[in-house]
Amino acid sequence: MNSNRRIAHLDMDAFFASVELLRYPELRGQAVVVGGRNVHQPVEQGDGSKRFAHLRDYVGRGVITTSTYEARALGVFSGMGLMKSAKLAPDAILLPANFDAYRDCSRRFKAAVATIAPLIEDRGIDEIYIDLSDLPEETYSLAKRIKQAVLDATGLTCSIGITPNKLLSKICSDLDKPNGITILGMDEVASRIWPLPARKINGIGPKATERLSKYGINTIGELAATPLEFLVSKFGYTTGVWLNRVALGMDDRPVVTESEPKSISRESTFERDLHAQFDKAELSEIFTSLCLRVADDLKRKGYASKTIGIKLRYSDFHAVTRDVTLPVGTADGMEIRKAAGECLKRVPLTQKIRLLGVRASGLTPLTQSSVDLHGIQAELPL
Repeated sequence: MNSNRRIAHLDMDAFFASVELLRYPELRGQAVVVGGRNVHQPVEQGDGSKRFAHLRDYVGRGVITTSTYEARALGVFSGMGLMKSAKLAPDAILLPANFDAYRDCSRRFKAAVATIAPLIEDRGIDEIYIDLSDLPEETYSLAKRIKQAVLDATGLTCSIGITPNKLLSKICSDLDKPNGITILGMDEVASRIWPLPARKINGIGPKATERLSKYGINTIGELAATPLEFLVSKFGYTTGVWLNRVALGMDDRPVVTESEPKSISRESTFERDLHAQFDKAELSEIFTSLCLRVADDLKRKGYASKTIGIKLRYSDFHAVTRDVTLPVGTADGMEIRKAAGECLKRVPLTQKIRLLGVRASGLTPLTQSSVDLHGIQAELPL
C-alpha cells in the first residue's frame, strides 16, 4: 500500500438543516428540526416576518431528516420519531424538507472541490471521499483551501478528516464538527482512535455495539486488543476478521472515481425495533423515504434500475432479501415504491424489524426525465 496515501472524507455540517438556515437566516442559533410534511411550511406575516411551526405542533408518526447542532444538544437526532422528539425539544422549530435545494447545494459543493482535487468518490448528497495523494500542497493548507471553496460555492461549512485510508478519515471527519479539520497518521491510531467508542467505526451499529459490550468491548482500543480467534468464534469468520482489521485502523479500499455503480441502495437501522402492525405508520414513512432517496440517487447519477429489492433485518439479526425485475428501467420514486412494496408482501412480518433497506440494481443510463420524486405518499403494504 502506498505509504504516502492521503485520503480525505468531507462531510457537510448538518447539511439539510444548514441549507434551510441559508433560506431562513433568522433561525441561526436556534434548535431547528427538518422533517414531517409540507403542511409545516413557514407562514408569511403581515409585518414581513414569518411564523414557523414548532415541534410540539406535530401530530403523526414521521421521523427527523436532520437537525441543527442546537437541537442535537437537546437530544434530538436524525431518524428519531418526531412525536418522541417533541417531548425532548417542544420549542424546536419544525421545517419540511426541500430536496431540490439540497440537490443544488450538493452539486455546487462537489464541483467546487473538483476544481482543487478531482479524484472524488461520491458517497451521497452530503459527503465525498477525496484522494489527495498526488497533490503537492501541504495537507492542512490543502484542507483549508477545499473548505473555503465549499464555503464560497454554497455559503455552508464542512468538516474534513484526512488520514491514510477511508476508514480512519470517515471517523476523523466527525471528531471536530462543525467546521473542523482533523489530520491523523497511522502512528496516532493508538492515541487518538483507540480511546473512542467502538460505535464510531462505520459499520458498527447499535446492536453490534450491544453485543460487543456484553464481552467487555466498549472502545476501539479494547476491540483491537481482543484476540482474532475470539472475534471469529463470536461473530463468524468474515465479520470477526473485519472487526480486527478496522480496530487496527487497516483499510486498503481505493477511492473509486468511476461512475458505473452496480447498484444503489439506502437503508435505515432503527433507534428501536419496530413492529409491522403496531408501528405501521412509522415504518411506512421510513420505507417511502428510502424509496425516494434511492430514486433521487438514481436521477443524480443518471441511471434507471430494472431490479428493485428490499432487505429486512429482524430483531434476532436474521436478515431476508427479496427483489423484483421490472419490464423497463425506472428512476421514478412512485414506481420504485410500488415495486419495493410488492417485495415486502413476500416476506414474513410477524417479528420486530431493526433494519429496512431498498436497493436498485440492473442499472442502465437514464434516457428521459422522471416525474417529481418528493410528493409521494404511500401506505406500507402490510
